[in-house]
Amino acid sequence: MAIRAFVARKTHSKSTNMELIYKEESYEIVGKCMEVHNELGHGFLEIVYKDALEVLFDRDDILYEREKIYPVYFQKILLPHQFCADFVVMGRIILEIKSCSALNDEHIAQTINYLKVSGNRLGLLINFGRGKLEYKRLVL
Repeated sequence: MAIRAFVARKTHSKSTNMELIYKEESYEIVGKCMEVHNELGHGFLEIVYKDALEVLFDRDDILYEREKIYPVYFQKILLPHQFCADFVVMGRIILEIKSCSALNDEHIAQTINYLKVSGNRLGLLINFGRGKLEYKRLVL
């Protein structure tokens, strides 16, 4: 059975009837990312943005796990390599951080794989590497 992911960009049609999953939660997370980007700008390594987000999450009592490790199974056999998501926020949203010139299909596939192995439904893929914060919502 094929798993399909829905990619929603930061612009949404006003005529859409689709209900956004975890709308308020994702709005809060993206807002924290914007706060970091507004202060630090672009050009730092990913680790700097992760550290800054962790400061904001701690300050604002936002539940998160950093570098959350997920096992990967193939035919019910545990594989030796694991996936490590940058953040799991509020126990249900994968937050993947990038600092690059542009998000690409590999970044999207990576986040979708995190969703598959975690059982979570929403992934936020954030890119701090440009003059304006770039983000995508990925829903399984």
